[in-house]
This record gives sequence, C-alpha cells and structure tokens, in this order.
Amino acid sequence: MSSPLPDDPAATEGDTAPPVRGAFDRGVVMAARAAAWLVFIAMAISVYEVIMRYGFGSPTSWVHESVVMLVAVGFALGGPAALASDRHIRVKVLYDAAGPRLKLWLDRFNDLVTFGFCLAMSYAAFTMFWSASHNPLGEWQLERSGTSWNPPFPALVKGVILLALAIMCVQSLLHLTRSLRRKPDTLSHEAD
Repeated sequence: MSSPLPDDPAATEGDTAPPVRGAFDRGVVMAARAAAWLVFIAMAISVYEVIMRYGFGSPTSWVHESVVMLVAVGFALGGPAALASDRHIRVKVLYDAAGPRLKLWLDRFNDLVTFGFCLAMSYAAFTMFWSASHNPLGEWQLERSGTSWNPPFPALVKGVILLALAIMCVQSLLHLTRSLRRKPDTLSHEAD
C-alpha cells in the first residue's frame, strides 16, 4: 500500500511525486516538513546547554523542558504526516495476496477503523487539553510544569496533540470518502 522511499532500490527513477491522496494531505506534508525543523532546534539548544554547562560552568534552567516540548510537538505532528504520505506501519500479508475487489474492501475497512480510532482519540485529547487549560471552576488557566522556570508547556503540548488528532480525523474521513467512491479497477495502491 505504501510507496517506496526515494532511496529504495524498488523505487523507479520517474517516481518523484509525493505519495499523498489529495490537497489536504499535501498541505499536511508541507506543514510537517516545516515542523520537522523543531528537532533541529531542539538539538541546537541542547548543544548550547552542553557548551554553557561544561564550557562556562553556567547551566540553564530552560533547555531541558524546551527540548522535551519541541520533540513532543514534532512527534505529535508526525502522526498526520505519516497518514498523509501513507507511510505508516502496516502488516500486508493478507493485503498483498488479495485481489482488487478484496483490496478495496480492506482499504474501506481500514479507513473506517482509522476514522473511528482518530475520533475516539480526539475526544480523549480534548478532555485532556480541557483539564490542562482550565481550572476546576472552568476558567482559562494553563497547566504549568512546576519547575523553577515553570512554563505552560504541558498545556501547549496537549493542545498540539489535540490539533494533530483533529487533523488526523479530517484526513481519515477524507480517505474513507475517497475509498467509498473508488472502484476496484482504479486502485491507486496496485503499483506496490
């Protein structure tokens, strides 16, 4: 089902198109490429911390929490990116042996289960974010880390998780709609 990686020997020379299913997925992939730089930023400030701590004897109080937050945001946004580019992990033993009609029904079932899962996880993420962004009286108050620096990163990360799952809900609904409209002879995954 998934397309080969660009450096994969199975990839053809003319295979340069991104393996996305629509315009929304293309937007998600472009945003994910920008968000991937968060890992580089996390590495850069980690190097800064090492230099400050061991080179100048002046450790920082903000680097560890910032790195954890940046990597968590990057990890959360990896879900929509993997779903958009159809590069998530899957077991294809039955799928590869199936004919076009069964593959279509397996795709539909997979898209339906994915949508249901994303919908349930979005609800869980909403409740998690709500409790991290509101006090018991229902007033806006971001959850903080509780350290000496005390940034509101826990609430922000939970908000990004909610955003990522909401994006995945939209993606999986679009994928389900496309698979319901598709005919067995027009499968886009036949080239695998």
